[in-house]
Amino acid sequence: MSSPRDRDGSEDGGDWQEPSHLSGDEPNIADRRKTPRDDDSAPDRASWQPPGWDLPAAEPQRDVPAGVDPSWTPPATQAPQEPARRGFFGGSRRAPDPEMERAFIPETDPVGAQGWALQHGWTVSDGSGPEDAALADLIASAPVRPGKEARAASVLRGRTGTTELVAFDIAYPLGQSWVPKYAVTAAPLLGAVPGLRLSPARFWKHRTAGLIPIPSGDEVFDARWVLLAAEDGPQVRRLSQDPAVHGLLLGTDDGDEFWTAVGHLAAIRPDGHRPQLLEHHARLLTAIVGALAAGY
Repeated sequence: MSSPRDRDGSEDGGDWQEPSHLSGDEPNIADRRKTPRDDDSAPDRASWQPPGWDLPAAEPQRDVPAGVDPSWTPPATQAPQEPARRGFFGGSRRAPDPEMERAFIPETDPVGAQGWALQHGWTVSDGSGPEDAALADLIASAPVRPGKEARAASVLRGRTGTTELVAFDIAYPLGQSWVPKYAVTAAPLLGAVPGLRLSPARFWKHRTAGLIPIPSGDEVFDARWVLLAAEDGPQVRRLSQDPAVHGLLLGTDDGDEFWTAVGHLAAIRPDGHRPQLLEHHARLLTAIVGALAAGY
């Protein structure tokens, strides 16, 4: 069998040539598997990196761009502010309101109250003396329902005018100390006085079973104060209609409550004792005791 190679040099095949991809003079298809990294003409991969990759070399002195004052220095920065305090739920805590903080500052001033008492010739006790044992019954009868853990603390005894007074705080245990919650001032009563309660009309009434209302006949007074008594009688009527008592009570903030128990007339306020409160209670108790004793 003949092939195109057999016709080399012949007249009919003298100008025929074998395709280059089949001849032995050029690389075949297998030789084209070379990759650029295997080619000697490809750039070195280890030294190649994209344009702009290198940062400019650090030099101690650089050329100042045109239009920039070489003597310019950046302005002084403010001191870093304290980070905002976080609330319990992650929100920023607002700046405290001075008026709101004042509302939660305890008004208790035992040192001031004791100092006032000593200046006026009163005695001071911690509530554990034998003469203080009777105060437990007075605390138990208080209209605020003080509870079993309550005890008398910072007991002060003295006289205002002709009225004997005992003032103390109703305190509750907190850790290793006692915290006052109510201020009580009481005056001993002469003779028999029916059980009574004189309270601001806005107060919720506790322990009023068996007590009946005693109206004063003064609409302004009765709108703000309520007198309850175990029985109606001349003594209670004098108290309900006494003009001095009306004037003093209408001039207050309706924050005190009065009751009789264990031979005392007592005033109570949700606060700790301080000189101003001692004087306030002394004025009110003197007027009420005077109204109750007017018939003797």
